[in-house]
Amino acid sequence: MTRSAGTDAIAENVHVVLYRIRAAALRAGRQPDDVRLVAATKFVPVERIVMAAQAGVQCFGENRLQEALPKLDALRDRADVSWHFIGRLQRRKVRAVVGRFELIHSIDGIDLAEEVDRRAGESGIRQAVLLEVNIGGERSKTGVAPADVGTVLTALDAMPNLDVKGLMAIPPPGRNPEEARPYFRRLRALGRSLIGEHTFFRVKMDEFSMGMSEDFEAAIEEGATIVRVGAAIFGDRPVSEAG
Repeated sequence: MTRSAGTDAIAENVHVVLYRIRAAALRAGRQPDDVRLVAATKFVPVERIVMAAQAGVQCFGENRLQEALPKLDALRDRADVSWHFIGRLQRRKVRAVVGRFELIHSIDGIDLAEEVDRRAGESGIRQAVLLEVNIGGERSKTGVAPADVGTVLTALDAMPNLDVKGLMAIPPPGRNPEEARPYFRRLRALGRSLIGEHTFFRVKMDEFSMGMSEDFEAAIEEGATIVRVGAAIFGDRPVSEAG
């Protein structure tokens, strides 16, 4: 059960989530250090984020650039903290995102990838990204259809300023975590098959960002390397889609 988000509660929630990550990894025969926790901070005020950092969270994820900027600024002096961009990225905001976030989870097609590549080149960096897959074929979600992932990754492989690390997906909503499990399994299998079927020079398949507060343990058991957890750490928020 998610507790209220006072200082002690956030610290306890962080410890519980880290314990659950470790336990899920061990159940799957994996090393717990192979799974990274990204605390999703959509609608979470700066002071609660600082509490989570003090409790040991080292990576935070934001959905919206405007909301992220004051949070990045507030934690700029913490060398142990990094930020991921986990929400839908509009092309007009790419310039402000590139280089500010360690990893962009939401590359949903070639056009957006080209813009990220161009802006990264202008900044003289390689931007780490994940390709978003619409694993459930939902009209309400962005992302590349599973059948098109190989073609899109081939195009991204030719972009010299992208560091493509793997795939991200959000399964269709379900009544329990077990309903998400087949989608997590499908994403992992898709990643493995792509490496076997294609010759990539820059694209890697090291990261699978999948699983949120309600289903991250199932995601880890199916191969997640990054889980995006918000409500289980910070408590209930106005909108729960961020984790």
